Amino acid sequence: MSAPLAEGAARPLHEISIRYLLRPVVPFLDDPTVSEVMINGHQDVRIERGGRIYRTDARFVSEEELLAAATNIAQFVGKRLGPDVARFDARLPDGSRVHAVLPPASRQGTCIAIRKFFRKALGLDDLVAYGALTPEVREFIEICVKAEKNMLVAGGTGSGKTTLLNVLSSLIPSDQRILVLEDTSELQLQQEHVLYFETRPPDRYGRGAVSIRDLFHSCLRMRPDRIVVGECRGGEAMDLLQAMTSGHGGSMTTLHANSPADALNRLETMALMSGIEMPLVALRGQVASAIEICLQQGRLADGSRKILAVAEILGLDDRGRCRVNTIYEYQRKGKTDDGKIVGELQRTGNLPHSWHEVQLKGLDEMAVLTRDLFEAGSAASGRDGAP
Repeated sequence: MSAPLAEGAARPLHEISIRYLLRPVVPFLDDPTVSEVMINGHQDVRIERGGRIYRTDARFVSEEELLAAATNIAQFVGKRLGPDVARFDARLPDGSRVHAVLPPASRQGTCIAIRKFFRKALGLDDLVAYGALTPEVREFIEICVKAEKNMLVAGGTGSGKTTLLNVLSSLIPSDQRILVLEDTSELQLQQEHVLYFETRPPDRYGRGAVSIRDLFHSCLRMRPDRIVVGECRGGEAMDLLQAMTSGHGGSMTTLHANSPADALNRLETMALMSGIEMPLVALRGQVASAIEICLQQGRLADGSRKILAVAEILGLDDRGRCRVNTIYEYQRKGKTDDGKIVGELQRTGNLPHSWHEVQLKGLDEMAVLTRDLFEAGSAASGRDGAP
């Protein structure tokens, strides 16, 4: 098994090697308007720009040349390729995420998807400028993060979940210790005290694998203030739920789902994959207790990425199901002459129930735009808002 390359002089040399082997697509990797490069065999290269996919004229000379590029990328992160390896996750030297599927698992030849890494980290103000959310929703989200609400970002593939998670994590106070767990490192937090952990596959003898669940085991013994998981995909959901309900407030993750309700159902299903036996009603109670805010991210027909819903999770109803209280929902208003969808997040009329926590955290002074929303919610839930 190839060892990861050392830092320093060897790294630039390997970067030059990777760029040389990927030379047909280097112009797209260097183009800031391109968000993803999709190589579907050596004769078919497509890119995503502005949320839309375009076919390009770029070609690799042969399948062997493309496979050599994939091998080089794998070696950069210390992974091996062989007859028993059909797919792998990796990253380029600049941090861009790579996923590859090799023949015979891929009938088209070697397929590589490169999700670009952008050095400029976005913030909530950028999302407001792009029309992804309103100033009021911006304030609501910032209050939720600083009040240490456990947050879940749901959405489809390519909807911008990781970007939104990165924005949310940027709001975590700089004096907190943050542990980041990912399959392939993508998040780029700006705080000073951040520890990044990454999974690794087993070697050819099945040894040395490190899973997200293994990382959770270590994480909980390293005094985290916040835990950020790049994506929940399986049994690690149970570990996350237990962490969220055992004093690690303000934790965050993403998962694939089409609505906040679907996201909670998926989280429940993934927790069942952990192998821990638990009555279904008890598991649902843990999901409802752990997740406090769900943000639904989506990609619209015009290619734009928006927050489509902001929902509060309020525990179980009388049928033992999680109650989803949608506070904001995206309302479409029309379409411009060039096909851009016009709309914005608007209040649904449902009220949040968290004003007392905002006060306890000393955040009531920043709640300028949403004070009436929180206070009305506290009154409706029978609370007077006093600590």
